Amino acid sequence: MERILVLLQLLLVGATANAAASTNISLPGCKDSCGDISIPYPFGIGAGCFRDEGFEIQCKEVGGKTKAFYGGVNSSLGAIDISLLEGRARMLKYLSYACYNKSGGLVENQTSYLNLSGVPFTISAAQNKFTALGCDTLAYIEGDKHYESGCVSICTNLTTLTNGSCTGTGCCQTSIPDNLVYFDSELYTNYRRRYAPENYPCSYAFVADKDSFTFNSLDLVGRSFLNKYEDGVPLVMDWVVGSERCDTAPHNASYACRNINSVCVNSSSGQGYLCNCSEGYEGNPYLQDGCRDINECDHPDPDKYPCKGHCSNTEGSYNCSCPPGYHSNDPKKVECNPDPRPAKLQLWVKLALGIGIGIVLLLVFLFGTFVEREKRKLAREKERFFQKNGGLLLYEEIKSKDSRRWASFKIFEKEEMEKATNNFDNNLILGRGGHGTVYKGTLEGNITVAIKKSRMIDESQKEEFVKEILILSQINHKNVVKLLGCCLEVEVPMLVYEFVSNGTLHDCIHGKNQQQFIPLDIRFRIAIESAEALAYLHSSASPPILHGDVKSSNVLLDENYVPKVSDFGASTLVALDETQFATIIQGTCGYLDPEYLQTHIITEKSDVYSFGVVLLELLTRKKVFWFDDSKTEKSLASTFLSLLKEGRQMEVFDTQLSSGARVGEGQMEVLLEVSYIAKQCLSMTGEERPTMKEVAEELQKLKKFNQHPWEQHNKPEELEILLGDSSACSAGDATGHYSLENRAVLSIEGGR
Repeated sequence: MERILVLLQLLLVGATANAAASTNISLPGCKDSCGDISIPYPFGIGAGCFRDEGFEIQCKEVGGKTKAFYGGVNSSLGAIDISLLEGRARMLKYLSYACYNKSGGLVENQTSYLNLSGVPFTISAAQNKFTALGCDTLAYIEGDKHYESGCVSICTNLTTLTNGSCTGTGCCQTSIPDNLVYFDSELYTNYRRRYAPENYPCSYAFVADKDSFTFNSLDLVGRSFLNKYEDGVPLVMDWVVGSERCDTAPHNASYACRNINSVCVNSSSGQGYLCNCSEGYEGNPYLQDGCRDINECDHPDPDKYPCKGHCSNTEGSYNCSCPPGYHSNDPKKVECNPDPRPAKLQLWVKLALGIGIGIVLLLVFLFGTFVEREKRKLAREKERFFQKNGGLLLYEEIKSKDSRRWASFKIFEKEEMEKATNNFDNNLILGRGGHGTVYKGTLEGNITVAIKKSRMIDESQKEEFVKEILILSQINHKNVVKLLGCCLEVEVPMLVYEFVSNGTLHDCIHGKNQQQFIPLDIRFRIAIESAEALAYLHSSASPPILHGDVKSSNVLLDENYVPKVSDFGASTLVALDETQFATIIQGTCGYLDPEYLQTHIITEKSDVYSFGVVLLELLTRKKVFWFDDSKTEKSLASTFLSLLKEGRQMEVFDTQLSSGARVGEGQMEVLLEVSYIAKQCLSMTGEERPTMKEVAEELQKLKKFNQHPWEQHNKPEELEILLGDSSACSAGDATGHYSLENRAVLSIEGGR
């Protein structure tokens, strides 16, 4: 994209010079000008002073003068303005030109192009035209949306050159399409210059503001036109603050028109929207207090707000009344005439007015009483829910513990949760599961979190629920999602977790980017750190925690592909003198321990079995149930174990790991060793399975023993592609970050 230097100046329509000087145009603490040019928000100078990357302005010294640069670019100069009302900006853009010698040989030329992709600007079709200037000149232009055009200018007789006319003699013009974001203008330098006189040596082509250029035959003489526009020709661009239209934009968290006195206006370009101040207000609608009330009574233009009677300003409007003894049929009271109505009629009017005011005051009193009663009712309901969900018990437990360990844990209020999730907007849902719904939320301080709205819990279980919060809040492991707090003053309790940005392991290996190469060392690290997290829960947490629903969709990945075990809705806290629990069967088909299905008793070996299935997913990149070429459904675990008995387990491995140029020396042995670890985890009886601690240790030993021999053979750019694209392993949208599969509550007969 050609780098564009833009000098911007605020255009406040309908405001006086004094009013403009007293109105805030930038964010607090930010510069509002560069040199003698005003910089209005959403544009801004410096970090935190502009709406987003597309509106950044940098102020620099150029040639001894202070100038504003659009986005800090310094390749072309500009000297224009911006209109907040119309969403238009004017800048200076270099032009294309070609100059020839007496014999028609090309001695100098320059082409001009512009690419606005990725920024909130389009080239205005209504305000600009493509223009070619010169004798025997052929110019053409091409852009996005398959746009191609051009025009020819010929000077067969110099007496036919007419100033102010651009119809093909010395000058030609053509229109451009709507919403153009890219163009490339060039001159055909091999075009014959049979009729071009010697003192008209140059031809020009440019896209420019149609109102800024008027043809003059003197522009063809020598390099006069090039000297006249050496800093560029004026170009008009349309800009917007969002890509949506006004019917859907208010539902987006980034909605710009949140000022109480601003309104959303659809852009005239047909795409995106702008903000304007509401009727009766003026100023900058993009700032929190940017739209100020217009004092119509003191307005310098009496024709705009006429009032020949008594004028009184109101918020957003004004009142105009006639003095006693006068009346007007005009609601604006432009003229007040003597009142012919008898005094008795005026008395009845005053009496009716007094009664009306009394009724209004009574209604206001009754409404205030009703609102106050509803507030007290809501407060009592919140207190009831808080106690029902174990809030008092939680407070007592926190007081009895070391307060320093609870410094990062917070009990949130209902209003904080509603504000963080935009009143639980469906567009912010990250996932749904058998134990609740997870929303993406933003707390004060711009802290992004995941808020889990749990399903109903039995009041008799509140003590167990509180104990679970107490234990999970104390877990401090880099590969376990951190519990930050909870909200208990609602009917359905909510838990607040840290937000993990790069989706789930399930999305990474089974998502839309199925062909994306995932290096073995990345998969191996995910397996090791996930195993260490489960081993920590089993062996180091006090009391130990059985996860109960280990699967790839419950392993989240951050921006560096560090795994974090999540979703403890099916977890069980183990007393120090107990090793197993009889429970209602819950979990996810394909991951469930066969022994657990038969006995209804969950142990730490149940998590080991489920982890073995996750390990297979990493090795094979296949789902726990999939259809082969014959459309027959197959189980990942059973298929792997069957092939393993015949020594053919490599047939089910991901071809990116088991074949082709990606297989390095020693990598095949690593794959076989990991497959034997998976086999041990998938033993039918728990006694034959290793503990999670043993699994983690074996994986670590394997890593240290082999010293990553495959890293010598993987191409560095493959790893860079994977880690350089944060969406490489996403499911394709924001909801992929917490894709919670439905958990099946299974009977013995219903299990696979």
